Parts: sequence; structure tokens; C-alpha cells
Amino acid sequence: MNNYVNKNIPNLSVTVRDREGVLFQGETEAVSSFNAKGPFDVLPLHANFISLIRNSVTLKIPSSSPKEIMLNSGVIKVKENKVEVYVGILR
Repeated sequence: MNNYVNKNIPNLSVTVRDREGVLFQGETEAVSSFNAKGPFDVLPLHANFISLIRNSVTLKIPSSSPKEIMLNSGVIKVKENKVEVYVGILR
């Protein structure tokens, strides 16, 4: 069994916002949510990506319990290891 973990892979820099301000800003190991095709995960070094999202966004924070933010709708943008989530964009 290989227990090797590559510690050189950077975490994601994540910002989650709604109309009132910033809900979360910090580093995560992964971001999970749902789009029209179903559940998906964003991991470090993910390809550039933009999608409408729904239901929730879950942040896997290093050395902490996952943080789940409930939402009706939103947009996620992933570019160069930076993730921006805009909550409540659609009405």
C-alpha cells in the first residue's frame, strides 16, 4: 500500500460571496457542489472551469470539518487554483 502524499500540491484559494459580502475566504483542499449534470468536485490543479451551481457548496478545509454553505443558485469560477463562488446570483 502506498501512503505517499505529495505535499507540493498547493491548496485552492477560495472566496465565497453573496450580495451582502464574503461568506468564506481561505484555503481548501477541495470544493464540491452540484450543477445540471450532477455532483462534481474541484481539486487543486483543476482545469479552468465555470458553471452554474445549486443546492450547496462544500469546502474541505485542511485540519477541519468540511463547511457546507446552502444555496438555491450560484456561479463557480475556477482559474489557476483560485475558486470564486457567487451565491444567490439567479432569482
